[in-house]
Amino acid sequence: MTDTSTPAAYGGPGWSPRTASLRQEIGEVWGACGVASEWSPLRAVLLHRPGAELDELANPDAVQMLAPLDAGRTRRQHDALAQAYRDAGVAVYYVEPPETPPPNLMFVADLIFMTPEGVILGRPASTVRAGEERFVARRLAELGIPILRSVRGKGTFEGANGAWIAPKTVLLATGLRANAEGAAQVRSLLQEMEVEVLRVSLPQGAMHLMGQLRFADRGLAIAWPGRVPNGAVEALRGRAYTILFLPDEGEAAHGMALNFVTLGARRILMPAGNPITQAFYEDAGITCQTVEVDEFHKAAGGIGCLTGILEREPAE
Repeated sequence: MTDTSTPAAYGGPGWSPRTASLRQEIGEVWGACGVASEWSPLRAVLLHRPGAELDELANPDAVQMLAPLDAGRTRRQHDALAQAYRDAGVAVYYVEPPETPPPNLMFVADLIFMTPEGVILGRPASTVRAGEERFVARRLAELGIPILRSVRGKGTFEGANGAWIAPKTVLLATGLRANAEGAAQVRSLLQEMEVEVLRVSLPQGAMHLMGQLRFADRGLAIAWPGRVPNGAVEALRGRAYTILFLPDEGEAAHGMALNFVTLGARRILMPAGNPITQAFYEDAGITCQTVEVDEFHKAAGGIGCLTGILEREPAE
């Protein structure tokens, strides 16, 4: 006999149990998002177009930049970067702060680390960037993207210090921009997803893992010799990666030739003005699309730093 006396709110016949996992709800209940590789086709990115915060920077060093910026030129170059993504079929979303933000908000990659189930919100390591995560969190919520964890306590972590080297394996770096406490919090969340986390340490003077190691395809990494952590090289070689080492120190240091974003297998968007490195990539079978971002190099960042990755196609 069916019980019709109990209301649905208390588990009666109309009760509808939620049996799908969060991952299964992505794209339906939640906004489309998710990353489990560094090389599968790019679907969506989050950018911040620099605004009034760059108009009057009297002392670049005080805001952790290297030289004075031409604010108008940064905006023009940022617009060209966004258009390059659109031309490649990538959806572009913007952080849209309700107030003038700190000057480094444009480097969105540092503020998020995307997983297959949503984002880990970073906690920048310097007081200059403290609070930038508030603006990104607000925009992620508007896009319906789950925020799985916000690094807390005295932990610091910037998203450019993590990389998916396999669908169930993340390389996680500590150093100036990510301390042990922050890395432990990120590791804890990833382990709940049954993701293996490999910890490495960055050398003195390195900001992020992103600046020393990038991925152009499944099993193909590009590294900066003398700066990439040895533990990272060993981990990749142990997983049958081919590792190519940059051919030109000058283009790596001054042209940010390694600071590219992978659009898909052996397709990258890289900074213009690095002919030696571009030829090196092309000889390896990598198709290179270029865009001018040299004004951002004065702010100690490049294409990868400017780009928050929201979604890639699922890795096979």
